[in-house]
Amino acid sequence: MHFCNIKLDNLTLVQAKEEVGVFLVNQGQYKIFTPNPEFVVFAQKNANFRENLDQGDLNICDGTGLSLFSGCSRIPGSDFMIEICKIAAGKNVGIYLLGSGNDDIVRLTAEKLQSQIPGLKICGYDKGPKIDYRPQTTDYKYEEIENQVIINKINDSKAQVLFVAFGMGKQEQWINDNLSKLSNVKIVMGVGGTFDYLSGSVRRAPCFLRKIGLEWLYRLIKQPKRLGRIFNAIVVFTYIAIKDKIFKKYDKN
Repeated sequence: MHFCNIKLDNLTLVQAKEEVGVFLVNQGQYKIFTPNPEFVVFAQKNANFRENLDQGDLNICDGTGLSLFSGCSRIPGSDFMIEICKIAAGKNVGIYLLGSGNDDIVRLTAEKLQSQIPGLKICGYDKGPKIDYRPQTTDYKYEEIENQVIINKINDSKAQVLFVAFGMGKQEQWINDNLSKLSNVKIVMGVGGTFDYLSGSVRRAPCFLRKIGLEWLYRLIKQPKRLGRIFNAIVVFTYIAIKDKIFKKYDKN
C-alpha cells in the first residue's frame, strides 16, 4: 500500500520475520526500509527520497502516529534489527555493521550485539564513508575511493546481512546506489540511529513509554535540540496525514 505517497507493507512482526527468512533462502538481494512520521514529512518535498523508498522490498511501519493513521501494524526499526540478528544467528548467517560515523559507536554496537545474541556471527563493522548530503537540493556525494574500500571490506567479510546507519535519506540513497556491488549481501536494512541506542551512547525511552507511543516525549526531554525534528514528526506529520485522509475521502465520493 501507499500512504501519503510512501510505500508501506502492512505486516505483523511475525509476518515480517517470515519475509526475512524467505529473503535469506531466495535468490536476489532485498532492501528493508523503516518509514516513520519524519520519513513521511521529508518525502512530501523530496521526490528522490520517495523513489528510493519505493524500491524497498519490505517497508515496515516504524512509528505510532504512522501506524494510527495508516492502519499498518507498528514494528519499531530498532527492535526489528534485533529480530533479524536473532534469525541470522539461528541460520549461521553473518552480519556487517556500517555507519554511525563514529568508530567507537559501531564497535560498541558490535560488542553489545555479540553479548546479547548467542551465536551471532559479526563479520565486520565500519563507521562508513563521509557523505555530503543536502536534502533541500538532493545533492549527495561521497569519496568514491573511500567508498570502494568499504565495499571491498564488506565483500571480503562474506556477510549476507548488512545494517546501514547513515540516517534518513542518506542511507536509502547509499543502499540503492551500492547494493548491486555487494556480492554476498542478500539483505540490507537502513537502521537510522539504532547504533546509538545499541551502543549505549544514547539512552532509549523506557519500555512503557515506547508502548504507549510517547518515546518522542522522552527524546525531547533528553535532547531538546531535537525539537525541530519532533515538531515535524508530531505536528507537521499529523497535518499531512489528516489532509491525505480528507482528499481520499473526497476522491471516493
